[in-house]
Amino acid sequence: MLLSRSSFPTLSKDFQRVIAANTTQKFPTFLASMSTLPAQKDPVSNQDEVTLKTPQPLQVAKRLEKFKTTIFTQMSTLAIKHGAINLGQGFPNFDGPDFVKEAAIQAIRDGKNQYARGCGVPDLNFAIADRFKKDTGLAVDPEKEVTVTSGCTEAIAATMLGLINPGDEVILFAPFYDSYEATLSMAGAKIKGITLRPPDFAVPIDELKSTISKNTRAIIINTPHNPTGKMVTREELNAIASLCIENDVLVFSDEVYDKLSFDMDHISIASLPGMFERTVTMNSLGKTFSLTGWKIGWAIAPPHLTWGLRQAHSFLTFATSTPMQWATAAALRAPDSYFAELKRDYMAKRAILVEGLKAVGFKVFPSSGTYFVVVDHTPFGLENDVAFCEYLIKEVGVVAIPTSVFYLNPEEGKNLVRFTFCKDEGTLRAAVERMKEKLIGEAERK
Repeated sequence: MLLSRSSFPTLSKDFQRVIAANTTQKFPTFLASMSTLPAQKDPVSNQDEVTLKTPQPLQVAKRLEKFKTTIFTQMSTLAIKHGAINLGQGFPNFDGPDFVKEAAIQAIRDGKNQYARGCGVPDLNFAIADRFKKDTGLAVDPEKEVTVTSGCTEAIAATMLGLINPGDEVILFAPFYDSYEATLSMAGAKIKGITLRPPDFAVPIDELKSTISKNTRAIIINTPHNPTGKMVTREELNAIASLCIENDVLVFSDEVYDKLSFDMDHISIASLPGMFERTVTMNSLGKTFSLTGWKIGWAIAPPHLTWGLRQAHSFLTFATSTPMQWATAAALRAPDSYFAELKRDYMAKRAILVEGLKAVGFKVFPSSGTYFVVVDHTPFGLENDVAFCEYLIKEVGVVAIPTSVFYLNPEEGKNLVRFTFCKDEGTLRAAVERMKEKLIGEAERK
């Protein structure tokens, strides 16, 4: 089912401009072909007179020069422009549960609308601690070991900025959520990457062991893993934990997809012997309750680590939306039936998308958790993931995310793209039908 490259259009000017927002390091060919944007007209009282603005170079601190508009924003913008079905960015196209929304409305009506305490509304801190104990068996102090943040992304930033010093080495497993690299750059960290490779994206323990040095401050893990859907196994977690204890290394664990664990039980590394004292566990409301726009997250850590991340949090956002915190407390006290139904619903969605992608001709890699699935696009003959995603948007009408942006070395991700199945079943089926019609049909014509 191989398509010739001649059957695909060259990259459009609008897409070149979008991709050019990325770095010279990651997409040099696009920057080379980027056109200069025309000067804009100033509105003036005399319509016959036009004042042209001289284009100014973009200004950004050196530590952030390589980070521009995120790939998620870029692809979502193109999706709107071309009327494509967005299976790229991981936000649901359905709403969260009514009981949580009603709790937020009631909190607003009750006048809970002023600044919250910096570390969180006490009721939410206790709810987070209760949920964590139920999930992991660990009892934590809600006042000293739980910090509420503006989404997990802020928990990540506060952790990096509050606990990492310039020059500290931090190990990332690629592919990774792009916020990790950006916030580590802000902190002045020295980033060391270890690549997880298909088909199973297993953690290469021997490589990890050889990568750790006397300067290694922390390892970032994400399980279930975005973008691959991999779940780090108990054996892998035990090996990571042993290396961390042996070398006095911290772990920053992003667990926002913990309730979307399909093929095995989720394990928090903090629950392993000797690990709570060296782990920051980060989570959020958005993924589990389909309320990504609320941006409520949290970090759980022992007091000696909580101190640093709270110091950073105080000067990033200080506090998080008060009524939404009260509603999040209600959400975390949901009955077990809610989480069981959530998992069943997402497993059905996963089946629709995975079976559809296989039928179209993609090589699909297993997704044991999250609401993402990664595929190999090379059966369709395009040179890289970015070119394929442009074709998919413009000619097929479906959005995916090129995974090369999730690697320190983009070449390692050029054969892979990521789809999300956090959409209603009708949307997923419609996307699959578009791909069947365009991709299978084009292949057969060739």
